[in-house]
Amino acid sequence: MKSALIIFVRNPVLGRVKSRLAVTLGDEKALAIYKALLYHTHLITISLAADKYIFYEDFINNNDLWENDIYGKLLQEGDNLGSRMKNAFAYLFEKKYRKIIIIGSDCYELSEGIINNAYDLLTENDLVVGPASDGGYYLLGMNTFISLLFDNKKWSSDSVYADTINHAKSLHYKFTSLKLLNDVDVESDIDFDKLNKLTASSF
Repeated sequence: MKSALIIFVRNPVLGRVKSRLAVTLGDEKALAIYKALLYHTHLITISLAADKYIFYEDFINNNDLWENDIYGKLLQEGDNLGSRMKNAFAYLFEKKYRKIIIIGSDCYELSEGIINNAYDLLTENDLVVGPASDGGYYLLGMNTFISLLFDNKKWSSDSVYADTINHAKSLHYKFTSLKLLNDVDVESDIDFDKLNKLTASSF
């Protein structure tokens, strides 16, 4: 069964990433932390037995840490996060993938094992969701295209996970949730010792 992984990333440009971190840490440190998160995301995905696609927010970079022969590279398309995710899923379902997962690059607690488990769970479930501590989700997987799940959500709010689950229930799709993990949005979200060990970086 063909599987695909969508990775949504922001281009690591000074002053353009992790704005809420930058409020307390400054733009340069916020950028360094985001680059470390990208490094971790690369580390946990490079060996996955799935076709991998990077979806950039602003521009495609063919000379970054994402190897061109391992990761397909595309641009996000849409006027909000929901429409951008919907378009990415639609694109890959049209390519006949049957298990598709999307992740971002903000979760240093995410692991290769968690992603592989999500693919396994898609054998028996239409939908797999990984809840984040901020009320959103760090992973969403589907084995059928449920386009309605991306409509009428308050993106970047603390209700996204709950609204998504309730919507799936109302549509009578079979779903399961993964364990709760922590996304990095503000300084208090970061365990710097853990992040340093994961990325072999120092802040």
